[in-house]
Amino acid sequence: MAASLSDPFSIDCLFDKERHMIFLEMMYQLLPSDYQPQEINHLTLAYFTLSSLDILGALDQSSKHNASHLASTYSALAILKMMGCELSLLDSKSIVISMKNLQKDNGSFMPIHFGAEADLRFVYCATAISYLLDDWTGVDKEKAKEYILNCQSYDGGFGLCPGLESHGGATYCAIASLRLMGYIEDNVLFEGASSSIINIPMLLDWMVQRQAEDGGFQGRINKPSDTCYAFWVGGVLKILGGNKFVSKEALHDSLLKCQSMYGGFSKFPGEFPELYHSYYSFCAFSILEEPGFDNLCVELGISKRAACGPSISL
Repeated sequence: MAASLSDPFSIDCLFDKERHMIFLEMMYQLLPSDYQPQEINHLTLAYFTLSSLDILGALDQSSKHNASHLASTYSALAILKMMGCELSLLDSKSIVISMKNLQKDNGSFMPIHFGAEADLRFVYCATAISYLLDDWTGVDKEKAKEYILNCQSYDGGFGLCPGLESHGGATYCAIASLRLMGYIEDNVLFEGASSSIINIPMLLDWMVQRQAEDGGFQGRINKPSDTCYAFWVGGVLKILGGNKFVSKEALHDSLLKCQSMYGGFSKFPGEFPELYHSYYSFCAFSILEEPGFDNLCVELGISKRAACGPSISL
């Protein structure tokens, strides 16, 4: 039976691409009122929208394309890569000089030059920016590596800062950063776990345990599953070469429970869709090799088509 307007979250058995493209086009044309005051996040929201369309293979169907912050800089560069722009034409030196001044003595990064927290999120932004620009002069890689290693917890996962609880998003930032900097190999689980700089068996055990009974992934112990962690946790397993440990059918079904009749995905079943969880749900479907999706460059969070440029090879 077709879903009614009073039942916008009825569970579908199939991924509805056309519905999600309409949702993304609406997000592109006019941000919902809740997003509009978030000026510092506007580039990130544009990144979620355009990269979603790119992963869906529909970027060319989008009707038009219209104080510095590490996350905004990463989002801007990712968008430019999706648009096919040559990043070597940018004033990359100014970017990396500014970024170099954001790295603290312990190896972490602040997102802005004053009054901000420093943690693994911004280490990731710095490494992704450096990789995209093919210029590492703005990052002390050894210091960044040591900071990341200090964030690995006793249970194998990574916290946002040393000593904090293991978290799926922080673990992604740690592993993707190490991969981008060249400190761990692709498919390390089977290629060199014994010689890795991180404790791979403990990490794998912690990651696999994040798949909940409903098939989705949780970000922390004793938390409900959440669609975004299908990427944050599933992406780490993809980088490590641990995809075979994921119950893919169960994950697929758990994601579809959050698919809205209006397009997009919600955090939990029964809630309204929004960009953040929609984007990471699309990423998860790409990792699951859903038909009709472009392949995802997990480490950079963009499609492989966008990532593959003159100096990019992942």
